[in-house]
Amino acid sequence: MTDTQEPYIALRGVRKAFRIGVETIPIFSGLDLSIARGDFVAVMGPSGSGKSTLLNMLGGIDSPDGIDSPDGGEIRIGRSHLEQMGEGARAAWRAHSMGIVFQFYNLLPMLNAGENIELPLLLKPLKRKERRARVETVMDLVGLSGRQRQFPSSMSGGQQQRVGIARAIVGDPDLLLCDEPTGDLDRKSANDILEMLGFLNRELRKTIIMVTHDPEAASFARRTLHLNKGEFVEQERLAQ
Repeated sequence: MTDTQEPYIALRGVRKAFRIGVETIPIFSGLDLSIARGDFVAVMGPSGSGKSTLLNMLGGIDSPDGIDSPDGGEIRIGRSHLEQMGEGARAAWRAHSMGIVFQFYNLLPMLNAGENIELPLLLKPLKRKERRARVETVMDLVGLSGRQRQFPSSMSGGQQQRVGIARAIVGDPDLLLCDEPTGDLDRKSANDILEMLGFLNRELRKTIIMVTHDPEAASFARRTLHLNKGEFVEQERLAQ
């Protein structure tokens, strides 16, 4: 990204605090962040540093605004200012602009793999035939071709996470948010998933932000950001 290019993701002066009873616990006190379109960023930091809150704010789940609160700041992704949206508008934006990959997969056990992947498409004006075609395409992309009718209970952890990734990309979002996507996997399965994320970043130009506690997982990203007590204390750009 050159100085003349506008970042795809921009956080400016973001403040966020949570209240427990009468106590206010600050998380961010003026956080700034710029991420270029097509970047792959790993976010690391100790427990309580604000990693999950950062993902929730980038996903429009938590908002920096608030009534009678110290929250504030700007969160812009593309041309969308999340801090200016209500909950309904943020939910609609999430459905069309981003995908989430969870640590524990979050698959519905009563649905087979294809049905789990199809879920985000039910929010789009697509015919059943179009939805099924997209499901087949992404299942082939993540190496699960022909497993549409297999249920999560009969899949390994790595296969379930592949279903989770397919579900996240089936709507063709620009942004993927990954919350400890390899935290429940053995090393080989974890590396397979990380290589897949790298492929999605390189070949499909998905912008990826991945929270992880694992330095080896972070090494697959283009850049590593370190959060500590709500602030970025170090930024590391990896050689490509």
